[in-house]
This record gives sequence, C-alpha cells and structure tokens, in this order.
Amino acid sequence: MTVPFIPFAEAEPLLDWIGLTDALAAGHTLPKAEIGDTFLYRSPDTLLSRAAWIDGLGMAVKTATVFPGNPAKGKPMINGGLNLYADDDGTLAAIVDFHLVTKWKTAGDSLLAARRLARPESENILIVGAGNQGRALHAAYSAAFPHAQFTVWNRTRANAEVMADALPNLRIADDLESAVRAADIITSATMSTDPLIQGDWLQPGQHVDLIGAYRPDMREVDDTALTRARVFVDSFDTTIGHIGEINIPLEAGTITRDHLIADYYDLARFTRLPDDITLFKNGGGAHLDLMTSRYILDRWNAG
Repeated sequence: MTVPFIPFAEAEPLLDWIGLTDALAAGHTLPKAEIGDTFLYRSPDTLLSRAAWIDGLGMAVKTATVFPGNPAKGKPMINGGLNLYADDDGTLAAIVDFHLVTKWKTAGDSLLAARRLARPESENILIVGAGNQGRALHAAYSAAFPHAQFTVWNRTRANAEVMADALPNLRIADDLESAVRAADIITSATMSTDPLIQGDWLQPGQHVDLIGAYRPDMREVDDTALTRARVFVDSFDTTIGHIGEINIPLEAGTITRDHLIADYYDLARFTRLPDDITLFKNGGGAHLDLMTSRYILDRWNAG
C-alpha cells in the first residue's frame, strides 16, 4: 500500500473550518492524549519534534526545523512535516504538509472555543497581528460568523495594509484601544512579551482569543484582563507551567489555579452568560496536531 503524502495546495480545498472544530471536539471525548516534546539545537538552528498518542485515533509526530538564516537565502525559516500512524497496528498512514497542519490546527483550536464562548450574534471581530496566522484567523472566523465585519490592527501599519488588500471585508484600525472597545471578539496572534491588550478596555459580553504567546516570557494581555474574565484553555498540560500568559500571573498570585475554569477535556463547561467577558488561551499541542491531521486524512480519502 502506498502511503499518501498530503500537500498543502491539493488538500486545503477539501477542508472545512466547522468540520474541523467538530473533529477536535470529538477527539476530546477519547482517552486523554499522551504527549511528548523534544528539542535539539545547533546554534542558531532548532529541531523540534512533538509527538502524541490517542487511544482510538492513532499517533502523530510533527517535526519542525527552524533555521533563522534561511530568509536571507530566499528560503522559509520554518519547515517540517507530520507523520501520522494508524491506531490499530502503528503503520504509517500518511505524511502531511507541516504548514497545512499548523495553519488549520492553530486557527481551528481558537475557533472551537469561540463557537462556545463568543456571542453567536457577534458582528465586529478584531484581529490583532497581520501575519500569516492573522489571515488564517480571518478565514476560520468567517466560517462561524459569516456576517461579521473584520478589523485588523498591527504595530506596523504597512503590514496591515497588505493584509487588508489581500482579504475581503477587512478594515484597518490605527488605535488599538478604540478597536478593542468596539469589538465583539478580539483574536490576537502576536509575538509580544509586553501586554498589548489592557483589561480596562474590555467590555461586558466580549470574547478574547489569545494565540501568540507561547514562551514563558510572552504575554498579550495584562493582569486586569485575566482577573475580569472567565478564563479557559485548550489544555492544562500545555499552558500551565509553559506559557507566560498563564504562568506569570499564577506564579505572582494574581490568579489562582481555580481561575482557569476548564480545558477541552471538559467542553461542557465552556459556557457564558450574556455579560461575561470570556478569555481563551490557545496553547496548541501535539494532540491537536494529531486530531487535525486525522481530520485532514479523512477528508483526503473522502475527496
């Protein structure tokens, strides 16, 4: 049997954001994933492998190479691939394009929370950050909130202009505070180490989706935002002790562990009242890569 390689361009038209979030929800009804990460370094380069095993779904190993010198040579800085293994016998089931899995996993992770925590009638969605992930978020949120108007804010306005030129239904905000106050949903994907979004700006009924911070020193919102909001995460295991957004206020005693209401293994608790401010921390994790790649393979085989 030939093992399929699933490339980005051919596979993406087969995928659906709502279908993916349903697959992620279903994946969390299975036994809890076993996960493990390994890092290898050759300064300034990095080899990162993230593995997951879910009984009933299979195994995946996603490997990323990070070569900071590549852009100067006209090559992408980040490359890699994902190997997906069958649950019943451990044989290789597919090799999936790294960038396809990462794009759909990351935005789909956030969209699953938004479908439960944001007001269904949300009409104004603010994207903070005009990078590739911001574009994926525009696509994902458009699927669940088809009548929404989108706004983008970016530190460098020129990058926001490029994004606005490329995407429909997207305005540019020059003042972050005003844009946050006016939004129903704020989704942020930046590399900030100093909080950009201030809790005093948040309004009752808003949903805040935080994606960018992934290191222990990174934060996109301040302590006030966390204390005012009902806080949810995708995985306790991949956020607590790993990501500054959660860990810094926990270690400082600004919030306690009980302030984190639930992760995706307790989806029934992802609820809101009309005036709640809800906040979701997207931490990622290899188990989500596994669920996403399994969904991609299923769609590939069906299409």
